[in-house]
Amino acid sequence: MANDKTNSYEEVRRQRVLDNKKRFEDLGILNISKNLSDITKSEKKSDYKTELRRVRQKANDVYMSEPRRSARARNPVPTYRDEIDIELPSLRKRSKFSSSWASYLARPLEEVKVASFEEKVQALKCAEKLQSNLQSDNPFFIKTMVRSHVYSCFWLGLPTRFCQDHLPKSTVDVLLVDEEGIEYEALFIGKRTGLSGGWRAFALDHKLDDGDALVFELVEPTKFKVYIVRASQCSSEVDKSGAEKGESEAEETPKTERKRSSNKSEVPTIAKEEVSVVVASATRRSTRRK
Repeated sequence: MANDKTNSYEEVRRQRVLDNKKRFEDLGILNISKNLSDITKSEKKSDYKTELRRVRQKANDVYMSEPRRSARARNPVPTYRDEIDIELPSLRKRSKFSSSWASYLARPLEEVKVASFEEKVQALKCAEKLQSNLQSDNPFFIKTMVRSHVYSCFWLGLPTRFCQDHLPKSTVDVLLVDEEGIEYEALFIGKRTGLSGGWRAFALDHKLDDGDALVFELVEPTKFKVYIVRASQCSSEVDKSGAEKGESEAEETPKTERKRSSNKSEVPTIAKEEVSVVVASATRRSTRRK
């Protein structure tokens, strides 16, 4: 009984397939699909042939030389190619800032400064002096600014030891308070021990430059009081103090010379008085003998 059902089902299915095939032939769908497949095959063949021609042409254009097995110098081979004189453009003078770095600047190129080593050292000394004058028991650290801190990138790495001892290990929001009491929110990333979001606004608003030294005083667990020491101001103050010292020394030298000259002049007068006293005593003795 089951076999009869399956046979009848197969016959019905076969008949349906034949009917559908006949309908496709009447509509011309089989011919259309066949034509489309032929067209795609021909296009693939043509693309392959053109690519093959291009590769062969390129291989012919390139001058290929057979690798030599001998260490002896090769004899010069005459060339019959046309020598084309191509004038190369003159080399451009390189600026002190690369174009790739300058494209990421957040401030005009005219405001970008490069501090010398002496200016950085002087600013650091001024910052240490400022910190000692604060006379505070709060933890602190001093950070010298570089270009990636104040002109581009704006990533400020903090001392690792300071972060391990006084700051949380997770990512938290911190406050940066300047000397006028204005607060800036910044993002501290504990895993990387640095300030990311918010530091850009602080650096740009205060126009920090390369070489400036900043004193960070931790007044609260997540709050810093920031003191700014400008490298340009420190260098100018040092120049003024040096000039004042030079003037004071120049004023002191004439005084010392005058003292020396007065001492010299006093010596002969004292000697003259002594000579006159000796002469007078000698004359008195001679008169007594007579």
